Amino acid sequence: MNIRPIRTDEDYRAALKEISPLFEKEPEPGTPEGDAFEVMITVIEAYEAKHFPVDLPDPIEAIKFRMEQSGLTAADLAPAIGKTNRVYEVLNRKRSLTLPMIWKLHDMFGIPAESLIKPLKTA
Repeated sequence: MNIRPIRTDEDYRAALKEISPLFEKEPEPGTPEGDAFEVMITVIEAYEAKHFPVDLPDPIEAIKFRMEQSGLTAADLAPAIGKTNRVYEVLNRKRSLTLPMIWKLHDMFGIPAESLIKPLKTA
């Protein structure tokens, strides 16, 4: 495996082509092949992070995702946001999140604070 920095789109495609077969049968960690595989993945991930950044979801989408993921209802969010009608106002983008709501949602439900502090998209 030829490990070198990825500087261009062509380098990126070549690295993906070289590493793709190894996903079928990953080399053992700690072996020379396994170490090379890990280094290549790190180099590829660094290139992707720089050239294909993934934007965080807006706060409401982050909350809805956590609700779906964890089987939560609006009533489950009440301790963090307030009465159920206030939860619906937030989820329907009629009311903005406050800083205390953001911290409680983060602490209670593990929703990344970075997502919760993004400006809301208007409906």
